Amino acid sequence: MDSMLVASVFRRLLSHRTCSRRRFYKTLPIRIAFAPARTYQKGSDRGNRPTTSQATDIWQQRSDLMPLDKAQEFAKYPMVNANILRPRQDRPKRVKMLTRDFVEDSLYNPNYGYFSKQAVIFNPGEPFEFNRIRDELDFQKILGQRYTQFEDKLDDKDFNETRQLWHTPTELFRPYYGEAMARYLVTNYMLAHHPFTDLTIYELGAGNGTLMLNILDYIRDVYPDVYERTKYRIIEISSALAALQSSQLTASAASRGHASHVEIINKSIFTWDIYVGAPCYFIALEVFDNFAHDAIRYDPFTEQPHQGMVLIDNEGEFYEFYTKDIDPVADRFLRVRHAACSKPFKHPLSGNRLVRNLRSRLPFAPNLTVPEYIPTRLMQFFETLRDYFPQHQLITSDFNELPGRVAGYSSPAVQTRYQRRTVPVTTPFVQQGYFDIIFPVDFQVMEDIYRAITGKLTRVMSHKEFLQRWAYVEETRTISGENPMLSWYQNASTMLGVT
Repeated sequence: MDSMLVASVFRRLLSHRTCSRRRFYKTLPIRIAFAPARTYQKGSDRGNRPTTSQATDIWQQRSDLMPLDKAQEFAKYPMVNANILRPRQDRPKRVKMLTRDFVEDSLYNPNYGYFSKQAVIFNPGEPFEFNRIRDELDFQKILGQRYTQFEDKLDDKDFNETRQLWHTPTELFRPYYGEAMARYLVTNYMLAHHPFTDLTIYELGAGNGTLMLNILDYIRDVYPDVYERTKYRIIEISSALAALQSSQLTASAASRGHASHVEIINKSIFTWDIYVGAPCYFIALEVFDNFAHDAIRYDPFTEQPHQGMVLIDNEGEFYEFYTKDIDPVADRFLRVRHAACSKPFKHPLSGNRLVRNLRSRLPFAPNLTVPEYIPTRLMQFFETLRDYFPQHQLITSDFNELPGRVAGYSSPAVQTRYQRRTVPVTTPFVQQGYFDIIFPVDFQVMEDIYRAITGKLTRVMSHKEFLQRWAYVEETRTISGENPMLSWYQNASTMLGVT
C-alpha cells in the first residue's frame, strides 16, 4: 500500500513543470541533484521587514504554492525528536520538530528511513579490469551496462519503481580502493603501536561490507603477523545492512576466515556507551554527508540567529518555522565554531553588512537571510570520539562540494529515484525515507571543530592526493592512460588524524 502511494506521489512530482525540466539529469544515481531557491516571508504579511521591537518569536516559511497560515497548529502540536519517532511504524502527523530531527528521522528511522528500508548499494559483480578498458568513457559505458544488469536481476525477484540505488568508490574500485586504506592503516600501526597493542579498526556505516573484506584480505595476504592481531568492528545503525555485512562473512571460504576478527555492532554511534581506552583507527567514508544538520536563518539587521523547525500537519504536509529560541546543541555548535575557526568561512552574514542592510530594506525583501545548514550531528560525533575513543585516529573522506543543492549555505542536494531515473527536488522536507538528503562537508570548518573538541592534530588533502600516495594507481589505469579512480571523485577530500 505504501509503495502504491509513493508511486502516485512521484507521478505527480514528475508532472510538475520544474521537475519535468530536470528529471533526466542523470541516469546513474550519483547522489547529486539540482534545485532552485525558495522565498521567505513573515507570517501573512508579505514583504514586511521586522525591527528588533517588532520581531516575534516564531517565523513561518512560506511559498507561493502553500500560503496557509499554520501558526495555530504550531502552537498546539507536540514537539518530538528523532529518538521519540524511532519506534513508530508510520510517518508522523500533527507534530513539530527541529530540522535536524526531521533529517535524521527521514534517513535513519528503523521502520521507514531511507538507509533502513529503501537504499540499495550497487554491487558491480566481478572487479573491473581497468587495464583492458579503453578510456574513462568506455568505463562509464561498461558501468552503465552493469547497473542495468544488476537492477534487472533485482526486478526479476521484486519489481520496484522507486528502488533507491547508489554506489560507493569501495564497490566501483574494489579491491584497489580498500587496499589503499589497508596500506595506510598498517603503515601507521607499525610506526606508532606495533608490537605493543593490537590493530583495532572501527568502521562507521560499512555498507555492503566490501571495504571490510578488502582491508582484511590485504592484511592477511601481505602482513600475516599483523593480521593475527587485527580486530575489525563495524558500527552500523541499519539492521538490514548489518545483516548483509554478516552474510558477507559467510559468502566464501576466504571471507569465512575473517569471522573471528570481525564484530558487527548494530546500533547508532550517537547512543554509544562503551569506553574504548586502547589505540584504534576510526574509518568514516561518505558518512558525514548524511549526518543531520540544523537550519539557521539570521535577522539581517540584528544578526540574531533563528533555528529552523518543521511542522507536519494532519494531511502530512510540511511547513517550515523559525524561532529565536536556539536549542543547546545548535547554540553549542555556533559558539564552538566561532571560537575554533581560524580562517573566514562562508555563511549568510559573511558579506558586507551595509550592502546586506540596504538589500533587506528593499520592497518585498526577505525578512531573514537564506538558511545556513550547520552540521550539529557531526559535532556530536566528534564529542563521542573524544569521550569514548580518546586514543582514536580518524580517517574520513567525503564530498566537499555538490552541484544542484537547495538554496542556502552548506545546503543539501535532495533526490530520489523513480523508474531508474534520478529525480532532484527543491527542498529537504519531502516524504520521509524515499529521498537521499546529502550535505557537502566543509573540511576547513570541520577540521577546526574536530581539533577544538578532541585536541588532536589532523591533515586534510584531496581524495586524489590520498590515493596517489597509498594506492597502486597503475592497477586502475586504462589503456589511454586515464585513471577513473583518481578522477571519479574530483570534489572529494580526505582528512587523516595525525598521531
